[in-house]
Amino acid sequence: MPSGTDEPGTVLVVEDEDHLAELYTDYLAETYEVRTAYGGVEAVEMLSPDIDVIVLDRRMPVVSGNEVLAEMEGRGLECRVAMVTAVDPDFDIIDMGCDDYIVKPVTRDELLTVVDRLMKVHTYDERMRELTAKKLKRNVLEVEKTEAELRESEEFARLEAEIEAIEDEIEELADELDTDHVPREL
Repeated sequence: MPSGTDEPGTVLVVEDEDHLAELYTDYLAETYEVRTAYGGVEAVEMLSPDIDVIVLDRRMPVVSGNEVLAEMEGRGLECRVAMVTAVDPDFDIIDMGCDDYIVKPVTRDELLTVVDRLMKVHTYDERMRELTAKKLKRNVLEVEKTEAELRESEEFARLEAEIEAIEDEIEELADELDTDHVPREL
């Protein structure tokens, strides 16, 4: 879920097998806004800054999942990626620009769990950036203004309240992410 809104997050499903693309879309559509690309070429065309999570098939003809990742990184898009593939993981995934790696077949619950977790990570990252920006502004004001000016400023009081609220939200997200971690059997 994007920070500061009650709107569902946006997921891009990229899968060249139509029946799997539609299945994954159906799994996620009850919770998220879902866009579906039926291959890498279409995925590259659909990449945009408003996508929060990408569910990405690794092996596709013409434009592979790895090439979609490279295009995403080249454009500076900051979304989370779950690579969903029939290819068993090897050490090459260490340097791959994805956040999670799921081997097909994928169940509804597994896909939802992964996307939910990645959505929380995405929100956490956004909120951390927002918190940092607000704290930097607070620091500048604390250096440039007197304590009396800070105490009398409604804007500064609002900034302090916003910082506290974001810190609480980040702490809650961090706790949720800790409880979401389920060790996988190897």
